[in-house]
Amino acid sequence: MTWLWNNLDLVLGLTVEHARLAGIPILLGFAASLPLGWIASRSRIAAGVLLTLFGILYTIPSLALFVVLPLILGTRILDDLNVIVALTVYAVAMMLRGTIDAFRSVSPDVLQSATAQGFSSVSRFWTVQFPLAGPVLLANLRVVSVSTVSLVSVAALVGSGGLGYLFTNGFQRYFIDEIVIGIVFTVLLALVFDALLVVAGRLLMPWNRRRLVGTSALRTPKREWVGA
Repeated sequence: MTWLWNNLDLVLGLTVEHARLAGIPILLGFAASLPLGWIASRSRIAAGVLLTLFGILYTIPSLALFVVLPLILGTRILDDLNVIVALTVYAVAMMLRGTIDAFRSVSPDVLQSATAQGFSSVSRFWTVQFPLAGPVLLANLRVVSVSTVSLVSVAALVGSGGLGYLFTNGFQRYFIDEIVIGIVFTVLLALVFDALLVVAGRLLMPWNRRRLVGTSALRTPKREWVGA
């Protein structure tokens, strides 16, 4: 604990850097998975091709991908862009199947009703299909968020910032306190990201919250509900 107080500025700075390196791929991965998942949900052939492709990419070890990407992108091995691109690929790979399932979970009858009411394909997607798929998308995004926060730590092996520095530095110095602090702050950061997504889901999908409240109210005995 003494080491933490003496090096609090360093730990907080690494935490902010870790959050940046994790947050950007999470957002980019979510944005990329939406059109890919929508296309794949409408075509089994496209689903098979995309899932196979990203499944293969996901099997590539993260450390190897961090080293190979500079050769493809023409960047330096220490550039943050390598980490962001690699983690974005992993985020899409993790979220793609869930995105397909989310769009397929929307009832075809609902989509046909929207079309019958004059919705165009674009407006039907944004006002009907996307909101109804929202809860499943959010659940998948929460999994991707935790996984991405964890993977950022590996980037310390190629010289990128983040809390992974505490792992490598602590290991080299045989200083267990530094490693433990790195683990604790990584877990706390993952919890913060997850909490932010939950709050965002409640704010952006109030209809889902009302549905859950209504369901619990129906299951509550009338005597207790009146007294509440």
